[in-house]
Amino acid sequence: MPNPRVGCVLVKDEKVIGEGYHQRAGQAHAEINALNSVANLNDIKGATAYVTLEPCSHYGRTGPCSDALINAGVKRVVYAMADPNPKVAHHEQGSGIERMRRAGLVVEGPLMEAQAEALNRGFLHRMRTGRPRVVCKLAMSLDGRTAMASGESQWITGPDARKEVQTLRAQSCAIVTGWSTVKVDGARMTVRSNELPSNVAMSVGDRQPLRVVLDSQTQLQGDEPLFQAEGPVLWVSGLLEPVSQVATSRSTLPTLRSTVEHMSVPLHDGHINLIRMLEELGRRECNNVLVEAGSTLAGAFVQAGLVDELRVYMAPTLMGSTAQPLLTLPIASMSDQRPLNIESITAIGKDWRIIAMPS
Repeated sequence: MPNPRVGCVLVKDEKVIGEGYHQRAGQAHAEINALNSVANLNDIKGATAYVTLEPCSHYGRTGPCSDALINAGVKRVVYAMADPNPKVAHHEQGSGIERMRRAGLVVEGPLMEAQAEALNRGFLHRMRTGRPRVVCKLAMSLDGRTAMASGESQWITGPDARKEVQTLRAQSCAIVTGWSTVKVDGARMTVRSNELPSNVAMSVGDRQPLRVVLDSQTQLQGDEPLFQAEGPVLWVSGLLEPVSQVATSRSTLPTLRSTVEHMSVPLHDGHINLIRMLEELGRRECNNVLVEAGSTLAGAFVQAGLVDELRVYMAPTLMGSTAQPLLTLPIASMSDQRPLNIESITAIGKDWRIIAMPS
């Protein structure tokens, strides 16, 4: 966050001579790391660079990678996909592709574009819409229930599925939940590093995603477990009157371990305006947002057409007809169904993970 995932491989005489990837915002891009991995700089002259994303042509936190490739003597660049970032597409010096071609490099692409886009769905979604990509995670029984009538829901799925959700959280820029999940379930919504695979734990370090709590009627007190856990919190309440801009304030409450920022957005039919909230997260350069919430809020995201991926963990158990449904989604007729495309169904321990996309 906020950058895309990019890798670069340098090849000369059909041999890999260098490789690198972009590890963290503010640090060297993939092309620079690949160039720096070559012990003898003379070996780079005449090489081909294979890059996940079109090399940048603008100055941001780092210099233009297209210039670095040109100056290093690379003669051919194969890119998987063009960069949709407006800073690249509308840069006064032109795109990285144009810049390298003007310098005499052979530039080819896109190549394996669909696979490259799959690596950066969140980044691409934000560049194209101004909003982050939304993944809604749900856990249910075989009969499609998520909690007992009393609200009791721990635990539906087994430990393997719950560990995988920790990875999903760690890979998200923000986690969105509702006030009742925080109040009733005592959820903290943090990443527990001891449950992460070692490679994921190393890549995310101690970073906690932004935890976004939607509390339209301000029913939380600020002393719930979520606020006791370390990491940033965005506490979103509602405004009865529309405003042109969201109102924010920041405070580190002395009794809490979280840095809490309050944000007020206009209400829509008595509920938080989800589009305005997502636009604010896009403004904060969030690429991927994970929604972990009860059936009401999850259903509201689906009903508003704001969910880009449903990730459902199904446990081999039955919870009965009085238990709560997967989503609060009022549908009166067959013609109003919400069709989905199933991307995969995978066994996770004793549970099943279903990944589905809206049609």
